[in-house]
Amino acid sequence: MTPQPKRRNKQRVLMLSSRGVTHRMRHLMSDLEALLPHVKKESKLDSKSQLHLLPELADLHNCNNTLYFEARRHEDLYLWAAKTPNGPSIKMHVLNAHTMDELKMTGNCLKGSRGILSFDKAFDETEWGRMTKELFTHVFGVPALARRAKPFIDHILSFSILDNKIWFRNFQILEKDPEQPNVPSKMSLVEIGPRFVLTPIRIFEGAFSGATVYSNPEFVTPAAVRSMMKHRKGDRYRNRKDAKEESVQRKELRRREEDALSVPKVFA
Repeated sequence: MTPQPKRRNKQRVLMLSSRGVTHRMRHLMSDLEALLPHVKKESKLDSKSQLHLLPELADLHNCNNTLYFEARRHEDLYLWAAKTPNGPSIKMHVLNAHTMDELKMTGNCLKGSRGILSFDKAFDETEWGRMTKELFTHVFGVPALARRAKPFIDHILSFSILDNKIWFRNFQILEKDPEQPNVPSKMSLVEIGPRFVLTPIRIFEGAFSGATVYSNPEFVTPAAVRSMMKHRKGDRYRNRKDAKEESVQRKELRRREEDALSVPKVFA
C-alpha cells in the first residue's frame, strides 16, 4: 500500500485597501500584515465599484484568499474576506479598532511566528458562523511552510461571538513569569493587540459578488445612525424654538391694557 502524500497548506492572502483610508486604518492593516507572514501587500484599489477586479489581482499574485479594507467617508471601515476566485466572501463592518501602538500592551511575539486560532463554540451554532469560521481558518491560519513564517508558535488569535458580532483579540503565550524566573513554569496569556470588532453584514456565494447566502437583519449603516442623531439634535432645536414662541404668546396674553389712571397717562 503506497503512503498517501502529505497534504500541504498553500494558503496565501492578498491584502489591499481602497482610497481614503485614514492613518488608524493604515496602522491596523500594518499590524495584521505583521501577524500574518503569508500575506502579500498590494497598492490601493482606485475605484470601489470595481470589486470584480480583485479576484484577477489575487490570481496575478498567486493568492487564493483576499482581505480588502474599504473606507467610506474617511471614518467608516468595512472589511471584505473572500476565497478567490470562486468564493464565498463576507462583508463586515469594523468597529472599535485599536492598533498595537495605541494599546501599549505588555505582550509581545516574534514577527513571522505562527499563531493558534481559537474560535468560540458559538461559531458552530449557526450556519453563517460555521462558514465564517472556515473562511477565517483559511485567511488567518499561517501555513507551516510559508515563505516568511518562523518555526515558532507563541501567540493565539482569538475569535469570539457576542451580540452577533465577532470580537478579535491577540494573546501571547507566556510560559514563565519574567518577574519570577525561579518559580515553576505556569502557562498564561498576555494580550498583545491589535483588537477590533466585526459586524457581519452579508455573505455572498461568489468572490465579491453572487447570490446572498446570509444577510444580517439587525445591521444599521453608520450613515443612518449619524442621520438619526442629527434628526434628534434638530428635534431638540425645534422644540426649543417652539417653547420660546409659546412663552412670547403667553406674555402677550397676560399683558393688561392701560387704563385712564395709569402712570404714563397721569404724568404725561
